Amino acid sequence: MSVGFFSASGLAQSDRPQQEQPQCADEPDLINADRPGIADGSTVVGTGTIQIESGIQQEFRRDGDSREHTFFVPTLLRFGVDSHSEFRIEGNTFTRVTTSDSTDVTSGFAPVSLGFKYHIYKSTGCHQFSVGTIARVFPEWGSKEFRTQHTTGDIRLAADWDFAPKLSLNPNIGVGRYEDDEGRQFTAGLFAMTLNYLPKKRLNPFVDVGVQAPERKHGSAGAILDSGVAVIIGQNLQLDAAVGSRVHGDTGPHPFLAFGISWRAGLVHPSK
Repeated sequence: MSVGFFSASGLAQSDRPQQEQPQCADEPDLINADRPGIADGSTVVGTGTIQIESGIQQEFRRDGDSREHTFFVPTLLRFGVDSHSEFRIEGNTFTRVTTSDSTDVTSGFAPVSLGFKYHIYKSTGCHQFSVGTIARVFPEWGSKEFRTQHTTGDIRLAADWDFAPKLSLNPNIGVGRYEDDEGRQFTAGLFAMTLNYLPKKRLNPFVDVGVQAPERKHGSAGAILDSGVAVIIGQNLQLDAAVGSRVHGDTGPHPFLAFGISWRAGLVHPSK
């Protein structure tokens, strides 16, 4: 979970005087995590940097008289290769599912993906626009009921756009090859969008939406809406919280709660 983001002046040489171009304030060197939220950011952590993004998440589902409570520890490890690329290891890791009257409990480890992010482009100026791509592969892995029968994965384009002072949009679009609860493979279109408000550089309230179509083989589209806040402490530590629910479909959580922590180590000034 998303969870996601992103001057110079001078005189042109001419026969007539030119006005000085406006300067943008220097951006502080703060951690930029892909959590919380559904959409991931377009930028990478930087050469030689290691970033750990983890937390706890609880999801609730109900189908008639049957109720299900899922607890897991979503974790993302990011390893900076250079100023444009990073390797990623990501998964829900330890997972516990409790059904109905809390007597049926299953716990184990969910599949983990191997991934790569490449930062393609970043504009200059005050209203920056940035684009990257993220690819993940989930090998056949997992314990007990969490083990998958097929290799799955997805690829997405991610962007960040500072379209107004203190406001930015973070869209993702892509395609995935997944496996449903019955072990059937299917291809799905992916879309996510996060609206970020930054009243201060270290405070980021947000709202976002995620859509997957279909959500399972021969199924309809599923959509999730959530909101939350991230707070940066110092330069390298972020705490976050989010709450959300499905707004369409029948496989998404209704509702879910998430709390997380992200920590950066490595270079003093990692590339953004």
